[in-house]
Amino acid sequence: MSMVAANPIQERALSAGIDLSRLPVHVAVIMDGNGRWAESQGLNRLVGHTEGYRTLSKVLAMSADLGVKHLTVYGFSAENWRRPGDEVSGLMTLIADAAMAELQALQESNVRVRISGRVEEIPSPTREALTALETETASNTGIEFILAINYGGRAEIVDACRAAIAHGLTPDDISEESLSTLMYCPAVPDPDLMIRTAGEMRWSNFLIWEAAYAELFVTQTNWPEFGESDLFEAVLQFQNRTRKFGGLTEA
Repeated sequence: MSMVAANPIQERALSAGIDLSRLPVHVAVIMDGNGRWAESQGLNRLVGHTEGYRTLSKVLAMSADLGVKHLTVYGFSAENWRRPGDEVSGLMTLIADAAMAELQALQESNVRVRISGRVEEIPSPTREALTALETETASNTGIEFILAINYGGRAEIVDACRAAIAHGLTPDDISEESLSTLMYCPAVPDPDLMIRTAGEMRWSNFLIWEAAYAELFVTQTNWPEFGESDLFEAVLQFQNRTRKFGGLTEA
């Protein structure tokens, strides 16, 4: 039986056919199409990333109101360093500015922020802003927002293996369970739903350990134009699938 709506977004979700008692607990998003959206408007690619940040702020709020417990987004991949230098430096500045600008709103909304990735390798102003964001929101109890920065799924597995060696684990100690405890955010449950915008059909090295059984939803919508109806469509598709986890019945 569906839950009773607690806010306007949940009311609209119910009207759209969403069962509030069967929401994905953890949603992960590959926010693709910022640059393409900007170029289609005759704008600089960095304008697209700025619009993408505004969309992210809205989607985080929508996800929290809907009842999602964890939201992970691919903010900057380990491969993104290959982009033009002005775009990379602009992104680093945007991330740092956004972290400082959003702190009060995140506190007021009871959002807890986690940073995932090789944060030690990013420029110090950006790293310091993100560290402050994570520290200041650590006691919040609302939706958990995981920002993947300088993140790569293969790099995460490599780092987990290095940690296993550093901890003195033997070959017999290595298992899926033991490696899972050495990933960047071991306390966060695996994602149930992976959303990718802009129509691309690749995993792009994102959460390749954790998202092994995530349901994939791909939309042609570029990230700056992603809105409530797109989120609802993704959740509806998730709820209309049977999750077997390699077996014959839903786990």
